[in-house]
Amino acid sequence: MFGYIVIHKPELKVREYEAYQAGYCGLCRSLRRRYGRLGQLALSFDMTFLALLLTGLYEPETKTGCRRCLAHPFRRSFYRSNRYYDYAADVNMILTYYKCLDDWQDEHKLSGLLYAGLLKRHMQKLRGLYGRKIAKTGRLLLELWQAEKEKIYEIDRTAGLFGAVMAEWFAYREDEWEQTLRKMGFFFGKFIYLMDAYEDVEEDQKSGRYNPFAKLYKKETFEEDTQMILKMMMAETGRAFEKLPILEDAEILRNILYAGVWTRWSQIRQKRKETEEQS
Repeated sequence: MFGYIVIHKPELKVREYEAYQAGYCGLCRSLRRRYGRLGQLALSFDMTFLALLLTGLYEPETKTGCRRCLAHPFRRSFYRSNRYYDYAADVNMILTYYKCLDDWQDEHKLSGLLYAGLLKRHMQKLRGLYGRKIAKTGRLLLELWQAEKEKIYEIDRTAGLFGAVMAEWFAYREDEWEQTLRKMGFFFGKFIYLMDAYEDVEEDQKSGRYNPFAKLYKKETFEEDTQMILKMMMAETGRAFEKLPILEDAEILRNILYAGVWTRWSQIRQKRKETEEQS
């Protein structure tokens, strides 16, 4: 359910792309330092966005460096480090843990069960840091799982439950920006949930698994209708973002929100179109 929140590289300046890469490497290093190689396997573009967002909003002291790593052993990579990259790493692990459990419940993926088992000891520590947030996340995801099991095709309800999960994690602390961050995270989460459903709709139809677009998929206007819904989600996300006083990396964040998020949509649509033409 992750990997949809990416940059649109052609529209970024070289220095902006390098800054984004430093952020991505910074999150990777935080995952490695806090969770070892196991943590790096969970690295997510979506949480890179969260780290950049919170860094730009709160402007903490940020350390920078340049090192080689296992993924790029022949060249040095720049990275950033601050408390928000550590926070994004923690959120990355928490959401990965729940995704693994969901993969096991929905598709009986043994890999999901095994990975969740490996992450379980880290969850004990994370509950000590974010007990209330994790408890709320668990309740919301259980409610979502039950709604999917009962095949409730109310898009706002199911997508809204995952949106509420992301709202909880976007709201880093209780301050003047909390409600704006919650609103942004809510629609951001709805977009991720619905993009995942859009990508999987054919496979879910064949296997009989739940998909919120199952009824809409039967209509001739499926592509136009889903695109309109997704645009509404990102319009609300962008509207909330523009209320935040962010200067650092603001153009990178705008690139992701207004162009990058449609990269995967275009790829999925093109693949679906090619499949339709071949059939």
